[in-house]
Amino acid sequence: MSSSPSPAVDAGSAKPLNPKGRVIFASLIGTTIEFYDFYIYATAAVLVFPALFFPNSDPATALLQSFAVFGVAFVARPLGSIIFGHFGDRIGRKGTLVASLLTMGVATFLIGVLPTAQVPGWTFLAPALLVLLRFFQGIALGGEWSGAALLATENAPKNKRAVYGTFPQLGAPIGFILANLLFVYLNSALSNEDFLAWGWRVPFIASAVLVIVGLYVRLKLIESHTFQQVLDKGKVVKVPLASVFTRQWKPLLLGTFIMFATYVLFYLMTSFTLSFGTTPATVEDAAAAAEAAGRSFSAEAAATFVPGLGIPRGDFLWMLIVGVVFFGIFTLVSGPLAEKFGRRKMLLAVTVGIAVFGLTWVPLFGAGATGAMALLIIGFILMGLTFGPMASILPELFPANVRYTGSAVAYNLSSVIGAAPASFVAIALWQVADGSTLLVGLYLSAAAALTFAALWLSKETRDNDYENDIG
Repeated sequence: MSSSPSPAVDAGSAKPLNPKGRVIFASLIGTTIEFYDFYIYATAAVLVFPALFFPNSDPATALLQSFAVFGVAFVARPLGSIIFGHFGDRIGRKGTLVASLLTMGVATFLIGVLPTAQVPGWTFLAPALLVLLRFFQGIALGGEWSGAALLATENAPKNKRAVYGTFPQLGAPIGFILANLLFVYLNSALSNEDFLAWGWRVPFIASAVLVIVGLYVRLKLIESHTFQQVLDKGKVVKVPLASVFTRQWKPLLLGTFIMFATYVLFYLMTSFTLSFGTTPATVEDAAAAAEAAGRSFSAEAAATFVPGLGIPRGDFLWMLIVGVVFFGIFTLVSGPLAEKFGRRKMLLAVTVGIAVFGLTWVPLFGAGATGAMALLIIGFILMGLTFGPMASILPELFPANVRYTGSAVAYNLSSVIGAAPASFVAIALWQVADGSTLLVGLYLSAAAALTFAALWLSKETRDNDYENDIG
């Protein structure tokens, strides 16, 4: 009977190493699963949750309520970063990554079997449990990203950290594509009634298969040599969070704002554009759509209606998928660029691009479906270029014995100020502007300005002694 491959050994130091393929796949599969689970909720929050969990509200209010629940996960993410960061810096990366994956998998599966508010007796309980499960999704993602980034970069060859770091980042576009392909298929294969009745549950329940695969791969890993040095030298910090806030507060603050524009761009491109793109272009179209779905369209709903592009749901999901392909490609492109030019210099240039991009939203969306497709491609190219290097630059800001906690807290504090309000604020700005995306684009440009300032104040991290910087 054959056995699994043994860990490789570095001949120069006799240290055991995780095989390159296993490192890449384990960091990629985990973030793919986590982002898949996260995205199926984001898509459902736009397409079905307003009607299923907030059926007594008008369409605009129900959408805002659904996005408010969506934002609960971002409140939970810093807590997840503290919990998983603590154990990641004290007992190791491997076990912590297994726990984060299990937490996300169980929460997502339970959402898939949750009764809706339309079921008698579940009017209040269903939305409440949805909030709770969304909270646990946020806890899990709060611990997953940093662990996957460290798994990749702490096992990377010299001068390849940014390249290896792009693989956990690649999980975001892959997870998005998997989630939305499944929604597109269900949308085309099922009637609207069947999709609302049970079809929306399939992506949530199916995630259990991906979780099993991810757990199998991660359980075969060995601990990184970098963390093993922390153990061997007796440098484990008793309370990593306290050390980060007292001794590493400056890189924590810079890291939080370095990630800020990336988060705002991310959720404007994936959540807000879906809402804007699929909202009917006229109040008459909105009334007809409500009638076709068997819902009333009251005078109050007509008075609060704001126009969108009126692109059919299935068509816009395909447009998003095409855009995310560019996201994936340029995530991989970003790694070699960040090694060649340095993380700081490259991200400064990309952040300027994001600021300029925010000024183009009105003319691009004004060109209809063609302009919207161009906007999605440009936005997702910028998304790949800014998101890819984050798995290297954020961990490089911190010494190895608090690296999990420091990078996780920075990443997830940024989610609170950047990602959590992005969709909610964008929809509010869209409504205030009576259907124009002018204020939404300016919101993105302002976020880019804050990130540019943080990058300008930071130092280049490419040449940091990543393995021996223990603190």
